[in-house]
Amino acid sequence: MENIRLIINGKKSGLEPVRAAIFQARTYSAIDVRVTWESGDVARLVKEACEDGCKRLIVGGGDGTVKEIVDAFMHISFDDRPELAILPLGTANDFATACTIPADYFSALRLAQQGKAHLVDCVKANEQYFINVASGGFGAIVTTSTPVELKNFLGGGAYTLNGLVQALSFTPYHGEFILPDISLTSDVIVGAICNSKQAGGGQQLAPSALIDDGLLDIVALLSFPKEHILQVIDELLNAQINGDYVKRFRAPWAKWKSDVELPTNLDGEPIKANEIFYQVMPKAINLVLPEHCPVLMA
Repeated sequence: MENIRLIINGKKSGLEPVRAAIFQARTYSAIDVRVTWESGDVARLVKEACEDGCKRLIVGGGDGTVKEIVDAFMHISFDDRPELAILPLGTANDFATACTIPADYFSALRLAQQGKAHLVDCVKANEQYFINVASGGFGAIVTTSTPVELKNFLGGGAYTLNGLVQALSFTPYHGEFILPDISLTSDVIVGAICNSKQAGGGQQLAPSALIDDGLLDIVALLSFPKEHILQVIDELLNAQINGDYVKRFRAPWAKWKSDVELPTNLDGEPIKANEIFYQVMPKAINLVLPEHCPVLMA
């Protein structure tokens, strides 16, 4: 494909392996490069690319940078949005990994140059947009302020969830999840609104999630008595269980309401709000993906 532009996170643009991969990919077809420097650059560079008639944009960065690009795309009319490809340059690259986009820089760029684009969903959260996972409560605190070891707390039986909660003196958030067919009022330790499968450096929060099905996969871990820790671990490990303490739902929208602000993380972007309305934006992004991508409907 011709007329491709790469918007790359400025913190990654000087890495020699990245530069080498770009120069190598350029031997196949041209890639213009734009580098971000400060807040607001992504939106400006996306607008500029659209005005210049770019047919395909590559975003070079991690999940947070991909989120910024998606947010910028959603403020542009659908017919004017270019196709989007991803060059994974983050620490976790959860979204790209779930999509099986190659971690190798050159391979990712070749996919971006010659791969097929598919219409996929993103999610609107109040006035922001994301494409992977929103985590609220303890999950957001883990994501933004604790060591990597604690980010694995949803990984299953190797981690004592009750011990982590006590160690952090964590108080669950009392609030209400409202979905099309159900309302759940409870004390929530962590809630995850998933468009794709994983977050937190490879934790499979919603193994069955698909990014083009028009649905959110919602997972909530409710407050539980310590004597039920084994049951909680079992419910976490079995993604098919909608249990007493691990609740799972699928819906096109969901709303969270609470009396206090809930710390929430949208693909790496921290926010706080008493109410957050999540809504799928079906087939809003034309995303370049590998063949037989596991997050697409068959």
